[in-house]
Amino acid sequence: MKRFQAVPLQTPPHRPGLVLLCVGHGSVDLYQGIVPVLVPFLVAERGYGYLAVSGFVLAATLLSSVVQPLFGLLTDRWSMPWLIPVSMIVSGLGVALIGVSSSYPFALAAIGLTGIGVAAYHPQAARTARSVTGGSHVGMSWFSLGGNLGFAVAPAAGPLLSYSGLTASPLLIVPAVLGAAITVPLLRSGGAARLRTRDLVGADDWPAFRTLTAIIVLRSISYVGLSTFLGLYVGQRLHLSAGASATTLFVLFGGGVIGTLLGGRLATRFGRITTMRWSYAVAAVALAGVALVPTAALFVFVALSAIALYVPFSLHITLGQDYLPTRVGTASGVTLGLAVSAGGVVAPALAAAAKASSLQLVLACLALLPAIGCLLTRRLAEPLRL
Repeated sequence: MKRFQAVPLQTPPHRPGLVLLCVGHGSVDLYQGIVPVLVPFLVAERGYGYLAVSGFVLAATLLSSVVQPLFGLLTDRWSMPWLIPVSMIVSGLGVALIGVSSSYPFALAAIGLTGIGVAAYHPQAARTARSVTGGSHVGMSWFSLGGNLGFAVAPAAGPLLSYSGLTASPLLIVPAVLGAAITVPLLRSGGAARLRTRDLVGADDWPAFRTLTAIIVLRSISYVGLSTFLGLYVGQRLHLSAGASATTLFVLFGGGVIGTLLGGRLATRFGRITTMRWSYAVAAVALAGVALVPTAALFVFVALSAIALYVPFSLHITLGQDYLPTRVGTASGVTLGLAVSAGGVVAPALAAAAKASSLQLVLACLALLPAIGCLLTRRLAEPLRL
């Protein structure tokens, strides 16, 4: 007999609180995207080699994602709304400290601190977003968009560091302080506390959650592989300069913004499972187009790929929470952290495959992953709403 779990009815989101959460989410995820910005300066000013700087990226990625389920378990056991502003400050503090000392272990520990702050933020923030948005798919898509935009604007730190060097890194704590300052009023108003009264406890559906996690992993590998090699591939395919081919990433990021906003609206109209299934089917076709179309028309397929891969992004979060209604923090930690990091872990293997064969073949193979994800959605059912 199939088990259904009770999940909260969608209610109108608390708009001021949602705006605060979006901005706060952006101020944290900015620090996820800032580590690659720091790498050239660490190499130029301190003479670190490729192996040394890869340690920074690895520390930030693993700690910001793998540790998230642990914080999810903690927030499931205890309500910790205070963790949201504290984790924001910790995220910014790590990056701020990177320029204080030229010691490599100190710098590595500082980056690790940023990773822990990012990991601590997301499970509790996703729980709060579930409350503030009233279970709204559209509301959660806006919360997700805040994080995506924060990650995308991280390169804006480059001009500051170019002018003053790593000694200016303490100034990079400012976004974290501002994010914490605007989020505290939301916590004082009781937005985070409403979660316990809105969650209706039901049976956790672990088989469905495991299937959803597998789908997220496939999506992560597809997107990270595409974003990692896209600029290089387009440059080779269309004989563009490095600067011109890099503009392709703007198309990719712009498509991601559109897809994130569309996801909530499409799910409200057609349901989350149906929306996911069709978006992954479109993503498979679009990725194949990126790999096979020989003309500038491939830019259309790049945009379509980004939109299709980002439509399900916020839906993964709400579905995970609904499949594990008694472990909302754990579900948030996995869907936002552990599963998403899979793409970064697999990236070196994709690079080796590209070196052994070709970028075109690797991108063509990536199209198989969302196709498998589309098939896996047939094993999922929309949780019953009371």
